[in-house]
Amino acid sequence: MVSGVALLLASAGAANAHPHVFAEAKLDLTVGPDRMVKSLRHLWRFDDLFSSTVLMEFDKNSDLVLDAKELDEVALTIHASLAEYNYFQMVTLNGKDVTMAPPPKFSVSYENDQLVVQFETQPKDTLALAGKVSIGVYDPTFYTAIDFTDDDKIAVAGLPEGCSRAVVRPDPDTAIAQNQKSLTDAFFSDPTGTNLGKIFATRLELTCG
Repeated sequence: MVSGVALLLASAGAANAHPHVFAEAKLDLTVGPDRMVKSLRHLWRFDDLFSSTVLMEFDKNSDLVLDAKELDEVALTIHASLAEYNYFQMVTLNGKDVTMAPPPKFSVSYENDQLVVQFETQPKDTLALAGKVSIGVYDPTFYTAIDFTDDDKIAVAGLPEGCSRAVVRPDPDTAIAQNQKSLTDAFFSDPTGTNLGKIFATRLELTCG
């Protein structure tokens, strides 16, 4: 049986272009002295409503607390449900997709009535900072809204000299206008099959000469 949490986080066909789950995000990118991207560390803090849904579903002993075993079950469920969506990551080098290795595990906690999910990923192959590296976080099904509340929530450690960092927050109207040829009536009625949600995603752009 597919968990209700998995359905909430990654429900292809249920979104109708409106998010139902909300998370405040933090992203830490680490660059090595060799100018290679070493890792992306993600933190998502989910809204109270979704968090309470998780509590009700996984609190097997009904003590209103998620113990270590129950949190492990949450982590395994979310890890499995997001695998086919690349864990909501979008990474490109000069416009070409970069494959990220699956995270070995998720770390989950329940703090102040909110579910907090953390995980780390690395490029499957070496990813050198040369040209433009773009990194975004978004749900292609439009069901979960991942929000960086301010630009400081996207941090870069070890950015080499000669590289610039920018956080891009696309204006929805402009994004639609710029991608009009790609957008169809099907997108607006069922965006989950188009993967065009990335045009609206907040992203980090690193540009190196």
